[in-house]
Amino acid sequence: MYVCNCNGLRKRDVAAAIEAGATRPRDVFTRNQCAVQCARCVCEMREMIQETRQSFAMAAE
Repeated sequence: MYVCNCNGLRKRDVAAAIEAGATRPRDVFTRNQCAVQCARCVCEMREMIQETRQSFAMAAE
């Protein structure tokens, strides 16, 4: 499933960037060597980042 249609980023691309340390959508774009265009995907990226942080926090408990 695509998260960013403008750059052709799929969920797995975003997830890989987050696993590599991306903490902001800007980091996701940088990791994938592209730039934000229409910004429709930014909210979904933020949600994915937040969900990952919550998962790590729960795992650490």
